[in-house]
Amino acid sequence: MRKEYLKIEQIPAVLWGPSAEKLVIAIHGNMSNKTDRSIELFARHAIQNGYQVLSFDLPEHGDRKDEDTLCKIDICVSELNLIMEYARAYSKRISLFAISMGVYFSLSAYQDMALEKAWFLSPIIDMQRMIENMMSWFNITPEQLKQEESIVTPIGATLYWDYYCYVKTYPIVKWNVSTEILYGSQDDICEKDCLLSFVHKYACNLEIKDAEHYFHTPDQLNILNTWLVKTIQ
Repeated sequence: MRKEYLKIEQIPAVLWGPSAEKLVIAIHGNMSNKTDRSIELFARHAIQNGYQVLSFDLPEHGDRKDEDTLCKIDICVSELNLIMEYARAYSKRISLFAISMGVYFSLSAYQDMALEKAWFLSPIIDMQRMIENMMSWFNITPEQLKQEESIVTPIGATLYWDYYCYVKTYPIVKWNVSTEILYGSQDDICEKDCLLSFVHKYACNLEIKDAEHYFHTPDQLNILNTWLVKTIQ
């Protein structure tokens, strides 16, 4: 499969496949990168169906692990907008494939944009609730977070006060894109009630399979592969 490595405003990126009329922006999840297995699988099927795929590394991920740029919501939204500007130079017909936290960044950055289609894998829909859950798990109060500005949790994730304020100030209130969602029944990151509320509100197509949040075992990757075959037409 053809891969062209490039940089977009110093953001490491990959163009998968030959030039095509239709382009998909692919956004990875936490602790992943622009060439992870799920994105590679998606790219293979998308290319066979007349798409080109553009993926890139979020801050603190992939080839950007040694950068000073933090993977915070405002920074990621700004970068997603840069990627969109670049994509529009290639195609007028743009779709989206996003994974986990990449879904939330996409919803924040692209909710007012005209996209043809979206595919979400293990989507994080409500970042405010996720942050508040983590605060509850580790007995962190909003007052503590505000005072310290950032707190590293026992699981290695860092909570930021400005990140928390951003997601409260700019909630997801719009999504008018035809969307396919694959969700694992054992997902302990994205709570099912949040997902079902989003699916109902925005008339998404949802498939729930026996899997965890991170699709990585042979059986889970086979589930992902089957879903991609069915939904990429």
